[in-house]
Amino acid sequence: MLSKQTHQKAMRLLLDAEASVTPVTQLDVTFPGLDIADAYEIQKLVIADKIANGAVLKGHKIGLTSRAMQSTLGIDEPDYGHLLDNMFYYDGDRIPADRFIVPRVEVELAFVLGKQLRGPNVSLFDVLDATAFVQPSLELVDGRTQYPRRIVDNIADNAASAAVVLGGRVVRPMDIDLRWASALLYKNGTIEESGVSAAVLGHPAMGVVWLANKIAEFGGVLEKGHVILAGSFTRTVTVAKGDVIHADFGTLGSISVSFT
Repeated sequence: MLSKQTHQKAMRLLLDAEASVTPVTQLDVTFPGLDIADAYEIQKLVIADKIANGAVLKGHKIGLTSRAMQSTLGIDEPDYGHLLDNMFYYDGDRIPADRFIVPRVEVELAFVLGKQLRGPNVSLFDVLDATAFVQPSLELVDGRTQYPRRIVDNIADNAASAAVVLGGRVVRPMDIDLRWASALLYKNGTIEESGVSAAVLGHPAMGVVWLANKIAEFGGVLEKGHVILAGSFTRTVTVAKGDVIHADFGTLGSISVSFT
């Protein structure tokens, strides 16, 4: 593991990149030997700095839930990041594209917790019991370090999370078979992606299971009221100023946003 001083330097690089909307060199190039444990420490420092400056923790995101993506990156499990209050948008919002470096959107389900979830040994049934409701969402992902990059850069960079858009119809987790929740993702009126939420580890709630047990390794818990993005079930779609994104979740409603 790298030194605490190195972690601090990496944190500052990521914060400066976000502030200047200019990506920095990949962290594993700047700091040879960077491993996954280092990357989570750097992520934690970045989030702690933002919270110290007034941000409020509102939840977490789970990334890299597909086996194909994990294999490409040479890993065998997802990763996770944090959601802060200034990352949230809602259906119909106009999102400033110049806030981001290389923005892309993907389709997910958001689990809003009605009870605290504390690992280890959290099960699928624990997640369904603890979830107050499930809601359609879009995640906006970005890169504060240059591409291509390895898993350690992705993790350190808050698992690439940049913003979340909530909308559509709210449902209780047992009201529908969440595995079959699906969406069509349109950009400027053209379908770019489609998917079914079972693509997330067989059941989207399994992403929350993994997260609750993973953060328990670091002494963390998932809090009542927090939003958990369970993982994408489409590939990412690039967006830029002038684009209009519409995600049709069928019976769960839809989300539309524009980039200005």
